[in-house]
Amino acid sequence: MGANPFTFLPLLHFLLFHPVIAAIPASAANTGMAEPFIGVNIGTDLTDLLPPADLAAFLKAQQIKHVRLYDADPGILSALAGAGVSVAVGVPNNQLLALGSSPVTADAWVARHVIPFHPATPISAVAVGDEVPAALPSALPLLLPALRSLSAALAAANLSSIPVSTPLPFSVILDPFPPSQAYFNQTLASSFFLPLLRFLADTASPLMLNLYPYYAFMQSRGAVPLDNALFKPLSPSLEEVDPNTLLHYTNVLDAMVDAAYVSMRNLNFTGVPLLITETGWPHNGSRRDEPYATPNYASTYTSNLIRHMLDRRGTPLRPEATPTVYIYELFDEDLRPGPVSEAYWGLFYGNGTPAYLLNVAGAGGFLANDTTNRTYCVAAEEADRRSLQAALDWACGPGRANCSEIQPGESCYQPNDVRRHASYAFDSYYQMQGKAAGSCFFQGVAMITTTNPSHGKCIFPGSKQMSATGAGTNKTESSKAAVVSPTSRLGKGRWYQRMVPVMLNLMLVVSVSI
Repeated sequence: MGANPFTFLPLLHFLLFHPVIAAIPASAANTGMAEPFIGVNIGTDLTDLLPPADLAAFLKAQQIKHVRLYDADPGILSALAGAGVSVAVGVPNNQLLALGSSPVTADAWVARHVIPFHPATPISAVAVGDEVPAALPSALPLLLPALRSLSAALAAANLSSIPVSTPLPFSVILDPFPPSQAYFNQTLASSFFLPLLRFLADTASPLMLNLYPYYAFMQSRGAVPLDNALFKPLSPSLEEVDPNTLLHYTNVLDAMVDAAYVSMRNLNFTGVPLLITETGWPHNGSRRDEPYATPNYASTYTSNLIRHMLDRRGTPLRPEATPTVYIYELFDEDLRPGPVSEAYWGLFYGNGTPAYLLNVAGAGGFLANDTTNRTYCVAAEEADRRSLQAALDWACGPGRANCSEIQPGESCYQPNDVRRHASYAFDSYYQMQGKAAGSCFFQGVAMITTTNPSHGKCIFPGSKQMSATGAGTNKTESSKAAVVSPTSRLGKGRWYQRMVPVMLNLMLVVSVSI
């Protein structure tokens, strides 16, 4: 990941996902899956994976309430019983032949993978296949029969409230910008999309799409501004304007969502909700070919995504509709083939150590729902070195902060970086002052965060109590994946399939002020 100082900071204690991964109020819009929410994908293509019981404890500690699996692993589903975590289970592409050919097989699948666990482990949806049109086009004729058979099997088990759908790549939408002229691939319109949308409408299920502004930016050759992909504020001159609707687009994700709405409308479907099954940003990649895959950009995108969804403003075309979103992904998957970045989409490494930090400070009602009251004072990301050094000198001098741990040879000395040292000193002073108002200011170079900045053996003052209980600390012990065997996601290939149609035509550091 290079020398980016953010790389080594411990990630949040997922904080963020504690209220974030909580439900967005129902007023945001019905998604076909009760209230919309923000969840996380859990892939298992990694060398070291937490055993199911430890994974369940990890999700509980991080207060993550919604997850999506790429299969229906019985070990994980059993371990999550009573944990208050809803699960969208997946059907791998290599099972489509059996399920699409035999309703009896679908009945057996539901009997084995859903009925034994639900409702102790709430099953929120069944995602059948993954990007089948791009990953395994030969199986496309089997996809709709599989959807229908599984839906019928759920209904027969009095579980018709569990929606059934299939995650699609954004590449099935052509000419996506401006969104008003988008349409589904016409070679599949009558044979696939029309019957699919009819099925989704009849069963109150959402259209599932994997949306990656990262790829839209990387493949646009400069047509998509980086800030537009990252949800950063734009000047009016940089906003994309749809010439047909005169709607202004300040970020790529909203444009992609509206392109999906328009594509459905073009086939006379307006009531099918949208669910974003994957979106994210890699935190590491090839320096030559993937220079924007960094902890800083990953933190910025994910944090701003969270805030954007919690604002519940929908999109320019559908301001009343906020879709459910699953962030890709919880853990890095080091066994995934492809470019360097393919292994670095996780918020955490496989053993639970943060990969980068998120910052949701000031995210409206999100932080207001934080019942843990665990806050820290750290250096603001935009603070310059000279100002940080001055504030550090004051904190360790007149401020009487305990700076012994950032002295040479002590646990928080390395990395020897003024930002890291300032963060420790700021937090020491802040905790010493009882988190009093104004005690985390330091002339504007400090900020309050719910992300635990501890890293390795360096335990920040604000996390001492957490360390005593074992909650929220960085877990360095790794558990071999033999306990939960990695599931091969046939044809997943995000790196070559999510070739988002170019929109031409026209950390983990803790800070991400979303």
